[in-house]
Amino acid sequence: QLQASGGGLVQAGGSLRLSCAVSGRTFSSYALGWFRQALGKEREFVAAISMSGGNTYYSDSVTGRATTSKDHAKKLLYLQMNSLKPEDTAVYYCAARRGRGGYYFTESYDYWGQGTQVTVSS
Repeated sequence: QLQASGGGLVQAGGSLRLSCAVSGRTFSSYALGWFRQALGKEREFVAAISMSGGNTYYSDSVTGRATTSKDHAKKLLYLQMNSLKPEDTAVYYCAARRGRGGYYFTESYDYWGQGTQVTVSS
């Protein structure tokens, strides 16, 4: 089970840190990802972190503004977003997948959290 939190309303240029609690599974056996879905648009990749945590991946739209990390002891996944823009407004989802590769694709992920709303005002 995955539970995302930390969303909210923030002004453009501000920052947010999203968290995702992962329970019921061997945390280190899963690669973890963040996706987002804006109203009327398809779900899109934001960031991912490998099973070991040694590799991270980002979409072009957030590169340089986002950092994903995870805490194995707490079984938490994080997404730090800085310099937020109105176009970052979306529901953000965390997801887990077994194994390596395929980080960018929604269909590669086995488990999904319920999402947390991020709204960036201009």
